[in-house]
Amino acid sequence: MKVIQTALPGVLIIEPKVFGDARGFFMETYQAQRYQEAGIATDFIQDNYSRSSQAVLRGLHYQLKYPQAKLVSVARGEVFDVAVDIRVGSPTFGQWVGVNLSEENYRQLYIPRGFAHGFCVLSETADFVYKCDGFYRPDDEKGLIWNDPEVGVDWPIKFPALSEKDKANLSLAALKQHKFLPDYQEVL
Repeated sequence: MKVIQTALPGVLIIEPKVFGDARGFFMETYQAQRYQEAGIATDFIQDNYSRSSQAVLRGLHYQLKYPQAKLVSVARGEVFDVAVDIRVGSPTFGQWVGVNLSEENYRQLYIPRGFAHGFCVLSETADFVYKCDGFYRPDDEKGLIWNDPEVGVDWPIKFPALSEKDKANLSLAALKQHKFLPDYQEVL
């Protein structure tokens, strides 16, 4: 497997080895020892699977008191996946990285604790799968608005389909003002 560093320390692109022929393909989507050797020493305890239609944008989500690291990939279709550093005091606070994940490139993105995460669907539909190192706690979930000009994510779609919950997400400045952001030291 190939591990690619991004502009945000700790956010990694993983390209698993894929073995294919005329019959199809095989790949390991996760193997604890190999991922640990690559710097991902995370104990994943929950797997999630979602399906979304074209132009759906989910995010940018995070949990405040019970943060989650995630290993995300696409089983069908294509998405533009984004991680934003929201750790107050981090040298990369407010910065983002984005990567296309698809059934054709087999890429995964590892997102450590302390980052907001979201994606938009580029294909007709997309099946999105991810591992988490913490349980989902709806009462602890927060959201950064997808189009915050301070963050400046360059989404490949201009008019996304958003949930009512995601439409109400706050700007980075408002989240910081309300103390709804993790501290850099707390999530190392």
